[in-house]
Amino acid sequence: MELLNNQALTQNAWAPVSYDQWTNDLQSICGNFNPKAMESGKAVTGAARRVDVCGMEFAHVSNDLDRVHRDWDDIRRDANEHLFLILQLEGSCGVEHVGQQAILDVGDCILVDSTRPTTFYFGGQFSNHLSLHLPRQIMYSESHVDFDIARKLEAYDPMAMMLRALVAKIMSTSESDASSANLRHLMFNATRQAFVSGGGVMPALNDSASRRLQVVDILIDRHLTESDLSARWLATRIGVSIRTLQEDFQGLGVTCTTVIRDKRLRLVREKIEQLKDQKSGRTIAEVAYAAGFNDISYFNRSFKELFDCAPTDLLKPISTTAQ
Repeated sequence: MELLNNQALTQNAWAPVSYDQWTNDLQSICGNFNPKAMESGKAVTGAARRVDVCGMEFAHVSNDLDRVHRDWDDIRRDANEHLFLILQLEGSCGVEHVGQQAILDVGDCILVDSTRPTTFYFGGQFSNHLSLHLPRQIMYSESHVDFDIARKLEAYDPMAMMLRALVAKIMSTSESDASSANLRHLMFNATRQAFVSGGGVMPALNDSASRRLQVVDILIDRHLTESDLSARWLATRIGVSIRTLQEDFQGLGVTCTTVIRDKRLRLVREKIEQLKDQKSGRTIAEVAYAAGFNDISYFNRSFKELFDCAPTDLLKPISTTAQ
């Protein structure tokens, strides 16, 4: 339980900050989330701060708000996709995610997908949690097991205890430490195993387009790097016509092909950022081919359109000199 006793994460007195400041801090770290206070204009007791350690990004979030919500419009405005491993440090927090509800008490853990609407409920009571931002595409594309989101691990569960211990180790390890890369990979694998699915059963389909798209999204994540992945392959897997699937995506204002492409681009971006810490000699082209791109010129154009930078820009050192 060392993590829960970390005085840098838990403290007796939390200073109030303005609602606008707290909101701006949260959104700069986690993306588009919309807080709601118990009273309009009331200051927030707590803080939202980013913690970078061991080459991993954490959000340390404490507050006494009513709730914090993220909907489909918020999701569409965010370019980055993560899985949030949330560990409750103080107080309690209600979580509503993918049709499931849970209450997190001290020591409990849950895995939340940034590409799905989520509501955190606090009811004006102080809550403090740590959120580890895991690269979503890597978590799925490199996984050999099916794992669940929105399933709570009780504090006493050995898997929850393992995750807390591993996070505590990571938070005491600098990025320059020789073991940091191994710790990151261990964290990815440990999280997958902690939330491994009981049977890997695909959710049942019905005539709802939204339900079909949920299943399609799972299939895309699980088969993202496979060469056969396409709209036709997906339509066959879920038992609908290609036209029906295309109409489902049109309802979202996108195409199935675009969704697959953008997910692959995000995977490549995560892989390129990892190249900074590795000395394998792997090239960007090799990463792009492995993610499912066959035309490097097309890949480069698509990457720049989505991220407004070239893939090689991600490998350039960040300048600390003001221009």
